[in-house]
Amino acid sequence: MSAPDTDSPAYRIADLARWAPSGDNMQTWAFEIAAPDHLVVHAHDTRDHCVYDRDGHPSQIAFGALLETIAIAATGLGLRAEITRRPTAAAPANGAEPLRLQFDARFVPEPGLAPDPLIAAIEKRTVQRRPMRTRPLTDEHKRILQAAVGDGYELAWIEGSGPKWKAARLMFDNARLRLTMPEAFETHRSIIDWNAWESTHRVPDRALGVDPGTLKLMKWAMGSWGRMSVVNTLMGTWAPRLQMDLVPGLACAAHFVLKARSRPQTIDDYVAAGRALQRFWLSMTNLGLYMQPEMTPLIFSKYVRENDDRFTAKPGLWEYARKLERQTAELVFTDALHPVYMGRLGYGPAPKARSKRKPLTELLVN
Repeated sequence: MSAPDTDSPAYRIADLARWAPSGDNMQTWAFEIAAPDHLVVHAHDTRDHCVYDRDGHPSQIAFGALLETIAIAATGLGLRAEITRRPTAAAPANGAEPLRLQFDARFVPEPGLAPDPLIAAIEKRTVQRRPMRTRPLTDEHKRILQAAVGDGYELAWIEGSGPKWKAARLMFDNARLRLTMPEAFETHRSIIDWNAWESTHRVPDRALGVDPGTLKLMKWAMGSWGRMSVVNTLMGTWAPRLQMDLVPGLACAAHFVLKARSRPQTIDDYVAAGRALQRFWLSMTNLGLYMQPEMTPLIFSKYVRENDDRFTAKPGLWEYARKLERQTAELVFTDALHPVYMGRLGYGPAPKARSKRKPLTELLVN
């Protein structure tokens, strides 16, 4: 591959946009510098191996976050991004090969276009898995965050001691399912970068939010599913669930649910949700807030509602998953809107450990 023009707008925009969030820092995309003013994004979902992405929708939300980051980054150069998705074949059947998508971003000069204030948050935005301050959100911050997601979406807030307890308990209960499913084990094992405070391609173990003793046991147990089963049988899953789910679920300002006013049905609908999510997350970052995604209730309950038997083959877990689906419905599916994303948020402190991103040179293709 010939050396790219590192001064071209497309290169400079891609170099900033690569900081967009992706599930477990997988970065399932590559950039093609087609021309100085033309960037092509090649993306694929992880439905072939990740239980959290069997319909590709979580990946499509991440693609939308990337595209919104491209559009925001372009304004720093006085450019408007015109983004389109290339036609593709129908989505593969569940469990088939990943769906591969291509997006064209063409950059057009626009005199008088001011840099988007969210540019400053692109590299700062990160996940905080540890406890945050419990100071409630201000009405002004809620107003700013609602404006960030746009008219097509509504933010539902789960706040106050009682509702936060229900949300924390939901995450705690979901974690039991997540940690005892063999279908989730390989995903968990593949995304952790051990003995690391930062990682360009995975999640550093120091960012997981558990104490050193639990972390050491987790590392040993993740050597094989057999080891994990022994630990689960002899010791249970209480320690990681308490530290990673229950305590952080209480130690925050609020939980939120991003809801679409119209039910998402197409790839483009989920991409649009991702674009709204990224503006929300970057706006949050500019306000001094941090966020942790909490997607497992939405993902697991979808399997149950659709009676999708690829969810897990382990006996006994289906009935537990049905219980969790009812628990999720009572807390999240409370109106005629359509939940597309969940998380918890709160004010500082900043995490000491975080995922970073692969250098752009590793993400470029011809």
